[in-house]
Amino acid sequence: MFSANYFINLLLSLPGILVAISFHEMAHGYAADAMGDPTPKLAGRLTVNPLKHIDPIGFISMLLFRFGWAKPVPVNPNNFKNHRKGIIVVSLAGCFTNLLLGFISLIAIYAVSPFANVYLLQILQYLYLYNLMFAVFNLIPIPPLDGSQILAEFLPYNAKQKFYQFSRYGMIILLLLVVFNVFGLIITPIINGIDGLFRMILNPLFLMLWS
Repeated sequence: MFSANYFINLLLSLPGILVAISFHEMAHGYAADAMGDPTPKLAGRLTVNPLKHIDPIGFISMLLFRFGWAKPVPVNPNNFKNHRKGIIVVSLAGCFTNLLLGFISLIAIYAVSPFANVYLLQILQYLYLYNLMFAVFNLIPIPPLDGSQILAEFLPYNAKQKFYQFSRYGMIILLLLVVFNVFGLIITPIINGIDGLFRMILNPLFLMLWS
């Protein structure tokens, strides 16, 4: 059965999951609002309150399997001042925010690692990991992920319509890819690459600070 360490790690991962979800979805809302669509604001989604963004089943799935989903932010692209630009900006906003939070989390890890206790470091490491995971995962061009919205805007009209028809099978495809660990093969090298880039930036700075 589950060990005590399993539940401790589960608790330590909670802040990372909640922050990654809440800021990702809030960023979509603010981007849509900036592009001229008040729908997220009217729906009360311009907040970091996780209760506004969490889908209960998706959240439990994220805790147990590291694969889950949030409540999508309601957006009406017809309200955008520039339809194509609006969709691209809104789709990228969540992933960009997660990357920024990941970078800030890594700065915090570097800053506190000489004196922080092991639990604080684990919380920060989960915060870092989940933000990178959210950023990379959501850029995959399979519906309903953000990457699919971006891809659709670059397709010719007929291909775009066929892509929208294909979107009904998106969740089934995503589940199959997760079950057979295809995502792990795709996402892990990308996350490692981003991690390497971030550390390449921060290592010299903190070497100077701590020397």
